[in-house]
Amino acid sequence: MGDRLKGRVAVVTGAGRGIGRAEAILLAEEGAKVVVNDLGGGPDGVGESSSPADEVVQEIQKMGGEAVANYDSVTTTEGGERIIKTAIDRFGRLDILVNNAGILRDRMVYNMSPEEWDIVMKVHLYGHFNCAKPACAIFRQQRSGRIINTASESGLGNMGQANYSAAKEGIVGFTRTVARDMGRYGVTCNAIRPRAATRLTVTEELRQAMERARASGVAMPTEAGLDLTKLDPEAIAPIVVYLATDEAANINGCTFLVMAGQIAIYSEPIPMKTIIKDGQWTLDDLSKLMPSTLAAGLINPSPPQPQK
Repeated sequence: MGDRLKGRVAVVTGAGRGIGRAEAILLAEEGAKVVVNDLGGGPDGVGESSSPADEVVQEIQKMGGEAVANYDSVTTTEGGERIIKTAIDRFGRLDILVNNAGILRDRMVYNMSPEEWDIVMKVHLYGHFNCAKPACAIFRQQRSGRIINTASESGLGNMGQANYSAAKEGIVGFTRTVARDMGRYGVTCNAIRPRAATRLTVTEELRQAMERARASGVAMPTEAGLDLTKLDPEAIAPIVVYLATDEAANINGCTFLVMAGQIAIYSEPIPMKTIIKDGQWTLDDLSKLMPSTLAAGLINPSPPQPQK
């Protein structure tokens, strides 16, 4: 047990499995008292179970830490408020919020239903807001606090994930603005894009193969040429816990790529090229200039394919 977070109280949403579980356990190992929130649903958000959150609480208690389970859904204002209230009611304060809860409803955009769009937005984007708002009210009063949000590389564009991509990249913008809203009160807000093998990113068959590979010490490549033995969810937790410490007080509004053995900080988007003229651009102007200026060298990431 460490003491970097001794006396602090943390909330982790979606903490019953995968990345959230690892975050909750490492926070507890560093001395934080933890609210382990998990609805206990499936990867698609269907169903409920208290077991995932309860099991993580038991793990933390067995190692000498303090934790309490919460089973509320992050998709509603009331659920978010109850999650944060659990920390106050049980431990008397709140210092850290890790927004991690997530689901998938993958579908090509032309087949995606409004319901599949809405539920992913509710869990990810609304879920971050629903917990951050009541947490920020507390943080503002006490003039301290740490928020770590969970974005995704899919936010940069990923086939069949229009809902997930939009929600995750929305979280990046949300993070930047919360950092500016709350920084004056001694609060930081950062985001991670984790690269890990979880029930949302690999099938059960692939997970079992990963376990066999870990046991035998054999590297198991993915289609991207990555070693699955290096994609353990536990590898994500250290940077999250670091961002929750006093040592990270000057890190605010940043987004990090995180995987085992690699952490990268993303640059903020800036204009790459600019064309300027006095007055307004006309369509004739753009037809003449775009191919040799702003559009020069651009590559279509998904060019048209021959009809099958």
